[in-house]
Amino acid sequence: MAKAKRMYGCTECGSTFPKWAGQCGDCGAWNTLVETLIEGAAPPSGRAGWAGDQANLKTLAEVSVEEVPRFSTASGELDRVLGGGLVDGSVVLMGGDPGIGKSTILLQTLCAIAQRFPALYVTGEESQQQVAMRARRLDLPQDKLKVMTETCIESIIATARLEKPKVMVIDSIQTIFTEQLQSAPGGVAQVRESAALLVRYAKQSGTAIFLVGHVTKEGALAGPRVLEHMVDTVLYFEGESDGRLRLLRAVKNRFGAVNELGVFGMTDKGLKEVTNPSAIFLTRAQEAVPGSVVMATWEGTRPMLVEVQALVDTSHLANPRRVTLGLDQNRLAMLLAVLHRHGSIPTYDQDVFINVVGGVKVLETAADLALMAAVISSLRNRPLDTDLLVFGEVGLSGEVRPVPSGQERLKEAAKHGFKRAIVPKGNAPKEAPAGLQIIAVTRLEQALDALFE
Repeated sequence: MAKAKRMYGCTECGSTFPKWAGQCGDCGAWNTLVETLIEGAAPPSGRAGWAGDQANLKTLAEVSVEEVPRFSTASGELDRVLGGGLVDGSVVLMGGDPGIGKSTILLQTLCAIAQRFPALYVTGEESQQQVAMRARRLDLPQDKLKVMTETCIESIIATARLEKPKVMVIDSIQTIFTEQLQSAPGGVAQVRESAALLVRYAKQSGTAIFLVGHVTKEGALAGPRVLEHMVDTVLYFEGESDGRLRLLRAVKNRFGAVNELGVFGMTDKGLKEVTNPSAIFLTRAQEAVPGSVVMATWEGTRPMLVEVQALVDTSHLANPRRVTLGLDQNRLAMLLAVLHRHGSIPTYDQDVFINVVGGVKVLETAADLALMAAVISSLRNRPLDTDLLVFGEVGLSGEVRPVPSGQERLKEAAKHGFKRAIVPKGNAPKEAPAGLQIIAVTRLEQALDALFE
């Protein structure tokens, strides 16, 4: 049996070298060589492919296309983000800031699943006593879930083969190491090889695995980028650690929709799901205030009403500030230029601050019209009606373009008691929802005229 050779690979170009060097000899990048394994002629024990030693070849017509069976995690919001539930053999990577609630939600989920199926919680950061103390504090059922403290991936997989859990949690992947490498846990090679072994085990055994991942100071998952390609689903926990709301977003999902959003509330008994997030994000002041407008954003498979706030104030700087929270800062600069050119409203001597209430990140262009409405309201110090909804994409030539799923957005607004909606003409329904007046516009000028009617 051939042994795996230890080499040093470049994380930028993938070239391999027999010795470590400060600079890659092929691409010229500095400090990118990390220890890796190069397989010999025969694969070592336990390193067969997902399909086994012999690949099974089929035509597409011969492949079964039955619906992928799923099972519930006992949390409606988590099931929504996962695409309807957990799939056997799937690997889910969950990342987030320290203290955001990753371990809490997975412990809650596993305690609930353990009442129906075998489950295993593997922790490399805490002791068994610490996990048990958290479970007692959260009043979780503790009689069925098995907890293991281990960081060696070979020992973890050997134990999993004996226990045969339906679901397993690894907390966290950065603490796990393989004996085949000499580098410290958390290194690029250790994370990649440990994750590869777990993915192979999940595919061969049908065990669903959750991997907890650390994040860098920029908010991206720590470790090699290939880690996100190896797993089936990547989830990000968002929100302020001292705030009450937590947002769980899917940025990759082989079994469901991406950008699906789950909303949770942090309580003294753990994370509780929020089934009607629009009602939470629309907790507004009793009186109308300038610079505030409600828009309908589309998150995954459902609409969500959020409040967009703007503060426009005279700038005393040579370069006025453009600050956004929850929106793209470059898009704000572009929309202010469109507002000047086609709306004759200059802001070149004004500081502009934009905030999406509740910590929601709006990644779609449907927020363009609402953002401009909030800016104008704050600039003129004129409040907009509290029962007004605005959404639509604004082009560089001042046209207002339709956005996807306009009918569902309007139905969500009518359900929450909104009376008027300024929308693109392409999203105007043939029959408006009951109690909702639709104002369809095609140009930015028409939308500005309709704002203060």
